[in-house]
Amino acid sequence: MISWMQRHKKYLIITIWISTISFVGAGFVGWGQYSYGDKATSVAKVGDIEISRGELQKAYSNLYAQYNAMFQGNFDEEQAEKLQLKRQAIKKLIDQALLLNFADEYGIIVNDKEVLQNLLTQKYFFKNGVFDKEVYKQVLLRNNLTPTEYEAEVKKQLKITKLLKLFHIDVNKNEPKIFETFLNIADKLKYKILDPNKIKVDTSDDKVKQFWETKKQNFMTEVKYKIEYIKQKKVHKTYDDTTISQYYNKNKLHFRDKDGKILPLASAKDQVIAELDAKTTKKEALKIYIAYKKEKLEKTVKKETLVISISNNPLGDAVFNKVSKLSTTKPYAKPLQVQDDYYIIKLQEIIPAQTKTYKEAKSEVLPLYVETMKKQKVLELAKKSFQKFQGQESEFITIEDVNKIKGLTPNEANEFLPALFMSDAKNGFIPLQNGKVILYNILEQKLLNKKHNDLNNSIVEIKKGIFNDALIKNLQHRYQIEIFLKGL
Repeated sequence: MISWMQRHKKYLIITIWISTISFVGAGFVGWGQYSYGDKATSVAKVGDIEISRGELQKAYSNLYAQYNAMFQGNFDEEQAEKLQLKRQAIKKLIDQALLLNFADEYGIIVNDKEVLQNLLTQKYFFKNGVFDKEVYKQVLLRNNLTPTEYEAEVKKQLKITKLLKLFHIDVNKNEPKIFETFLNIADKLKYKILDPNKIKVDTSDDKVKQFWETKKQNFMTEVKYKIEYIKQKKVHKTYDDTTISQYYNKNKLHFRDKDGKILPLASAKDQVIAELDAKTTKKEALKIYIAYKKEKLEKTVKKETLVISISNNPLGDAVFNKVSKLSTTKPYAKPLQVQDDYYIIKLQEIIPAQTKTYKEAKSEVLPLYVETMKKQKVLELAKKSFQKFQGQESEFITIEDVNKIKGLTPNEANEFLPALFMSDAKNGFIPLQNGKVILYNILEQKLLNKKHNDLNNSIVEIKKGIFNDALIKNLQHRYQIEIFLKGL
């Protein structure tokens, strides 16, 4: 397929599938502030489908891994921020949820047999050329997934694939000629890049506060949970050789070296004892949990209190997610593991989110205000000056020439050129997502005589992309979309 197709994603079929496996250690990032209400465990809701924080983390981690591979290991969080990776991740999940709602509405189903058939073709899980169940389990384990979670994602993908196959797209005989003509159009430009970073903004409190007043409902405190808990510290016991040997023989798949080979008992003994201690610790924690619920705790048991929120939570995400699902009528949580210890928790109070004061919100409001004002001012400047400006001239360029626009990165040119060649205006301005605006005036135009291969497949992909884009936009009006994560 021609290189232009690979670069211009907006004209290609929307990639709905969010692979849940990340083979590069991308790591998870902090997600900023949440506007929760009663949605503390979700980052968004689309129709009847909720998108969890864990799904967003996995989607982000996978995108990060893909970019890291593209950048040959030189990708970092600063670059991720510039590429708005968080926004890309949530958009993919929202698009997926829209299509799943639509598929559910029209009764499209996927059965377990179809999921199994799909799994048997996935080469990540092959050993000696065929699917291997143990490889499957180990790959998922290394990627912090259970088979149930992964198979649920496969089922979603298959359901979406079934839905999109209902819409058949053909190429008529004139389209390849038209498309090749379009690719061969070459323009010579005069252009000027307006950079919002060169715009000065009045950041006095009066101005920022006025801006905050119009958006203060977006700046909320976090939902907080007051909990009472009992900590069961790790138990250390002495086990006889028979107990150790029996446990090892039943669970030897747990004990592997760095190459994935099963360790002999002599090498795995310390790990076996650690697992036995963990089981004993959990057993003791369950005893406390039962006594706690029945209000029959011994007087010597120490209870402590703590207030946690999404950003102030020393007990970790798993504990927070569990606590956020508790209620005052069902306040007890079964023992939750935090490192080597177990916590038995009782919810005492839910402290709801409130609108932040200007003083509390200022650190969040200020950068948003500055960004908004810069974009607004640079657009105002573009409107005043695009008809007459001093700029630089390009050589003759086509829609594929992303490396020939001086002053623009290839990513910026990827955004600019399609908009330029889709416009019917001889002169004008084109805003980019990062806030830059390009003024342009087409000085000359000519038609090249360059041949392109595989146009039929490319045209089908473009038409699919246009259709799917229109479908997504239609579904955005069909199903309610709520986003609880700020800044997206």
